[in-house]
Amino acid sequence: MKGIAGSAAAWPLAARAQQAERMQRIGVLMNTAADDPEGQARIAAFHQGLQELGLTLGRNARIDARWGAADADSSRRYAAELVGLASDVILASASAAVAALQQTTRTIPIVFTSVADPVGAGFVETLAHPGGNITGFSTFEYTLSGKWLELLKEIAPSVTRAAVLRDASVGSGVGQYAIIQAVAPSLGVELRAIDVRDPGEIERHRDFRAVAKRWSDHCRNHTSGSPSRSDHHARGPSSIARRLPSTVPRA
Repeated sequence: MKGIAGSAAAWPLAARAQQAERMQRIGVLMNTAADDPEGQARIAAFHQGLQELGLTLGRNARIDARWGAADADSSRRYAAELVGLASDVILASASAAVAALQQTTRTIPIVFTSVADPVGAGFVETLAHPGGNITGFSTFEYTLSGKWLELLKEIAPSVTRAAVLRDASVGSGVGQYAIIQAVAPSLGVELRAIDVRDPGEIERHRDFRAVAKRWSDHCRNHTSGSPSRSDHHARGPSSIARRLPSTVPRA
């Protein structure tokens, strides 16, 4: 979080360093509720990072924090407030906050965190060259998605077909699956996406049962979603029981 604070404060505030003791106004739009412990911890870390950079609250820095609580209407309202306060830079947490700010200003610099696919969402042109007034930190490194299939091919060289279990409601899965699709031909692997929402649905899904019955090859286990650690272990035995090698992105 200190790294986030450093980047958010240094860009573009560093460009104004010669304006000694000028009060820097920093807007923050969080996607959590004001009493959310994780959100409070992140704000505290952000404050600490600013102080380490010589920005002291009340002396040469002011933070205007707003809490969207994952509500689109609140995010839009607070985005308008922060822009109206003439913030020098705005830190935005999660896609909903960034989207609200993007609709409100094209001039005030915005630094985002916890965004799954900033390119796909239209926040930046590319990760290397964001363009516009928005930059920040992506939740995922999508190129790693291809490595999951490569790893599966390494542990099971004879694989020619792979089922990808994914939660279609999670936006990051689109980008991850696109990378997997891109590398599959070079590995000689045919892909089939199966949309599931929870471990129990895997067992009930007729497409997965058909895959397990007809395909003697292999199943790699899920591109995206927000399962708990126990969910991953629940999915693993499902594949192992059918003697299907699998890879799990997170353990």
